Amino acid sequence: MHPNTTIAYIGLGSNLAEPIKQVQAAIEALKKLAQSHVIKVSSLYLSKPMGPQDQDDYINAVIALETKLTPLELLDTLQSIENKAGRVRKENRWGARILDLDIILFGNEIINTERLIVPHYGMKTREFVLLPLAEIATDLMLPSLVAADRESVNVLSQNIANNAMIKLQLN
Repeated sequence: MHPNTTIAYIGLGSNLAEPIKQVQAAIEALKKLAQSHVIKVSSLYLSKPMGPQDQDDYINAVIALETKLTPLELLDTLQSIENKAGRVRKENRWGARILDLDIILFGNEIINTERLIVPHYGMKTREFVLLPLAEIATDLMLPSLVAADRESVNVLSQNIANNAMIKLQLN
């Protein structure tokens, strides 16, 4: 790792407008991010929607990004990528979306502000986050204010139901 950099894990998801292409385009955009370098990219996964079931399945992935950006600079950049893809933020939190980019982890930081909560508040209960994360960061321990409370991504991923999620084999 380079000096003054942090490894952030970003969750990607889409279920509109050719979701595989949306996620792949977002990965390419993240590869071009200033002051940052993509370290690893998980496979793409097909998962059931978390909210209303009257929407298409999602394509999900997780990337590891080494960055010099601050958490809020990274958040602003991710939201800019979402907006360029055509994301429209709606009242329906669990509805279909063209692109969703979430900061899952930002180093060992614990952040709880109005704009950003890290570790991501739902990551331990979402197979579409944990399984791709475990694929690229098996030995990762989640940050905690109490060292004894740190949890292993590997253990969490082994104990979560996969809800018929499918790892895609793309050429």
